[in-house]
Amino acid sequence: MNMFKGCNPFAQTGRSKLQNKRATVNQQIIKQMRIRAGAENLLKASSNNKVKDMVLLELSYVNSNLQLLMGELEGLNSSVDVYQNAQETTNIPVIALGLKETKEVDFSTAFKDLIRDHYNENGNSFEDQIADLMDLRQACRTPSRNESGVELLAKYSNHLPLVESRFFAPNRPTGIFFTWYDSFTGVPVCQQNLSLEKASILFNMAALYSQIGTRSNRQTAVGLDEAISSFEKAAGILNLLKETYTHIPSYDMSPAMLSMLIRLMIAQAQECLFEKTALPGVRNHFSSLMKMAQEAAKVSEIYDQVHQSMIQTPIKDNVPTFWSTMSQVKTNHYRSMAHYFVASALLDHELGPSDDEDQQEKTLSQVYDQLPDKCSPLDILKRKDERSRMGKAHIRRAITGHEEALRIYSLCPNLTKLDALQDILKASHMRTLEKYNEYEDEEEFADYTEAPDIVSKTEHKAEMEVPAAVKVKVIDFFQRLGPLSVFSARQRWTAPRTVQLVPQDRDLGFTLKGESPVQVVSLDPLCPAAADGLKEGDYLVAVGDTDCKWMSVGEVMRLLKDVDEEGITIQVVSMMDSNPSVPTKSATFSGNLPKTYSMICLAYDDKDKNSKSHKVSKKSSFLSWGLKNKLKSASTLSLPTTDQSGTMPWNKPCRTFPSSSSYNESLS
Repeated sequence: MNMFKGCNPFAQTGRSKLQNKRATVNQQIIKQMRIRAGAENLLKASSNNKVKDMVLLELSYVNSNLQLLMGELEGLNSSVDVYQNAQETTNIPVIALGLKETKEVDFSTAFKDLIRDHYNENGNSFEDQIADLMDLRQACRTPSRNESGVELLAKYSNHLPLVESRFFAPNRPTGIFFTWYDSFTGVPVCQQNLSLEKASILFNMAALYSQIGTRSNRQTAVGLDEAISSFEKAAGILNLLKETYTHIPSYDMSPAMLSMLIRLMIAQAQECLFEKTALPGVRNHFSSLMKMAQEAAKVSEIYDQVHQSMIQTPIKDNVPTFWSTMSQVKTNHYRSMAHYFVASALLDHELGPSDDEDQQEKTLSQVYDQLPDKCSPLDILKRKDERSRMGKAHIRRAITGHEEALRIYSLCPNLTKLDALQDILKASHMRTLEKYNEYEDEEEFADYTEAPDIVSKTEHKAEMEVPAAVKVKVIDFFQRLGPLSVFSARQRWTAPRTVQLVPQDRDLGFTLKGESPVQVVSLDPLCPAAADGLKEGDYLVAVGDTDCKWMSVGEVMRLLKDVDEEGITIQVVSMMDSNPSVPTKSATFSGNLPKTYSMICLAYDDKDKNSKSHKVSKKSSFLSWGLKNKLKSASTLSLPTTDQSGTMPWNKPCRTFPSSSSYNESLS
């Protein structure tokens, strides 16, 4: 029975349909790339001009198909609406990462052969363990969009270093290929070692957290906390992936792309922090409005950094246009909100006798980095004309910014499908125009002073967080093979030998040391055991019919203490010289040419072992071990909304296809 379950891949949910479409497009891309690779090879080999013309025509047709498929994949990456909270229609949409797709992998034959040849065990006796590992991997292809799904991925991720130590050695290929598809281009990458597998699982953990964040109900404080935490965890895992795996040949996991994705997740977390601050309503007070202005400026600043990274080559050729356009819209939107809040503070709150002049001056001086010549914060506060002039300048700049956000929105076909985003942009624009109209009669804004930039500042900065779920305790499926310190794919040892132990004056003629497995030391070369083939440094793997690979010295002692004159048989193995450690090399097929990449793998560290020596004829010690908002009063300002009930509104994602040198026939 399968212990590990993901989502039903045939479930007709929006997210399942999206992933199924992604898998289908990936398969179609593979087919077209194979055709293109064959056509290009024929073009190089043929000298017949007529054949060349036919091949060129076929290539143009194939390339056209690839462009269409890439456009379809970009449309899937732009479908942010399926990830949003089903009951939420009044928030600006946030972007979720799609899960990387992979092919099925059959460990059975390769692992059984290696267990037989390397570990000298019956591979068929491990069928259940191999099946459990394959079931776990299969479940990871369709994880549920909650903490249980993250735990499932984390469990498999923490099994991989154990599996790698058991079965994957740098100088002995297993014949197992791991194929994963680029999340943005659909191009498959195939490797024989586990680096790609481990990195892809980490990517999918981050993608799953981003989907949890987009699903959260951002109309409640609890939902916003979940969204903030999820985006911060997604950023933390992406950063861990970036620092741990530096040569993954899949572009969606390249350092440049991961840096951009980290910025995106942090920006979305900061956006949710801003929404949380505004959730109870913004106090219609000078200092509160100025504070919100700087918070909005911070969100705008981070989204501007995201947009700048998205438009850099080659990222801009692989990221959906929807994503970069969305970040540009949000940059202008939140910057305009910042100017609106400053304008409201200056125009609606003149300095009165009861106001703290020094405090307001300090607040205003922190909002501006640079003021026009011959203008000081105190002048703006105390002089009504100067205060009005600066407030109107901010209103004009807010209007310009909102109009720019709407213009950019109208240019992206995928964005125009997001009604919630259009509603919030229009509501923000209308609110700013209403503020403009309140002062339209006053000199008709004849003074066109340029409003200074607003200094960004936040009291709650979004930070990357590596979740505890990344490291979970797992039980090695193949622990029956013995402790990894000895019985691993990198080590080599002889086949088990049977030795007859016969005590002489209750002394077996050797000493045991170490933890599990125990090792023979101080062997008397004249004792019967030595004569029967026991060697210094041998490891005990069985006493009689009892497997003792995992036994401590004390436990082995109990098996040997009552040996009679007839003696008892033991099984031992001797370590053989292993090849010196070398960096793991992997032939990676990501195109027509195989490329070799040095992979940095997640290390699996065994606990330090304190060796202990004991005479067999004496009692030995035992080894101890273990592994929604309410209607606002007149004293508050709400974020823009088109909802008549007063709830807060705000929240859908085109690229050059890679050359045929990014695929290889051997992937099949």
